[in-house]
Amino acid sequence: MADYVAVAKVSNLAVGTGKVVEVNGKAVALFNVNGTFYAIDNTCRHRGGPLGEGTLEGNVVTCPWHMWDYDVTTGELTANRDVKVTSYSVKVEGDEVKVAV
Repeated sequence: MADYVAVAKVSNLAVGTGKVVEVNGKAVALFNVNGTFYAIDNTCRHRGGPLGEGTLEGNVVTCPWHMWDYDVTTGELTANRDVKVTSYSVKVEGDEVKVAV
């Protein structure tokens, strides 16, 4: 069973935004989609762009380097659902957002 690590405060990640957090030495992209938090691997499968620095529209983040779009709820590339990044379990306890890697 994976251990959850506190990575952010709910109050510090506005709806419709994302950020890069570190979980046990791994870069993870954390997103707030309408008050629900999702975490995926921060590295785009195309050229390694930082997904947590991308633009979030609804539940889709666009990689800032070459515009690849990923569904943050599943980690799947929207253009080809067979291509995906790892998604991670997230839970909220009080004002803390926790991620398990």
